[in-house]
Amino acid sequence: MTADYITIAQPEFSYEQVIKKSRFIVSLKRVTTEAAAREFIEQVTKANRKANHNVWTYMLGDQNEIQRYSDDGEPSGTAGVPMLEVMKNNNLHDVVAVQTRYFGGIKLGAGGLIRAYAGTMAEAVAEVGLVQRIERRKVELVIEYGQFESLKYWLEAHEYTLLDMQYDAQVTVIVPVDSDALAEFSAEVTDQLQGKVQLTIGDIDLFELPYDKEVTAKTNSLK
Repeated sequence: MTADYITIAQPEFSYEQVIKKSRFIVSLKRVTTEAAAREFIEQVTKANRKANHNVWTYMLGDQNEIQRYSDDGEPSGTAGVPMLEVMKNNNLHDVVAVQTRYFGGIKLGAGGLIRAYAGTMAEAVAEVGLVQRIERRKVELVIEYGQFESLKYWLEAHEYTLLDMQYDAQVTVIVPVDSDALAEFSAEVTDQLQGKVQLTIGDIDLFELPYDKEVTAKTNSLK
């Protein structure tokens, strides 16, 4: 797996905006195969048969080995390519996007189309949010109810992600921790909770953690 595997935060997402009376609707989905990507494209296209265009693009693979796009009747290079470039410039993996356009009667010109397709695509990605898939140790902490807020504050202050919580007689939380930081984390969290914690270090696993980076609408299509 690539060291910076980034993808959209939800399995499927839709975003819409109006630009000069034309409706632009971006439908996003996580996929891992071309068959799944094509199936989603067909599904969105069928649901929007009356649309003027259903432009699409997808990138698959840890190294984005598979890259495809279609302008679906828009002038060549003004729709599918800008969408693909937004994916590439934001380093997305395993995502298919279909951007549906209902023409509103005002022509946008080549430059306007590029800005509309790239901009709406970028706004959709920003709205759904991003996650980064990385390897971490699964650390389980069992604490008393009264300790939870203190632990939560400490984790946030030290930029650790609290992934899961279970409430029973006590509170069990799951925190992914870098193997290199494990000893330091264990010592500091034990000190923070004054030793009143059951700490279990699990196996290395893949976790999807929030990826806080500004999404760019940058495209090479506009010279």
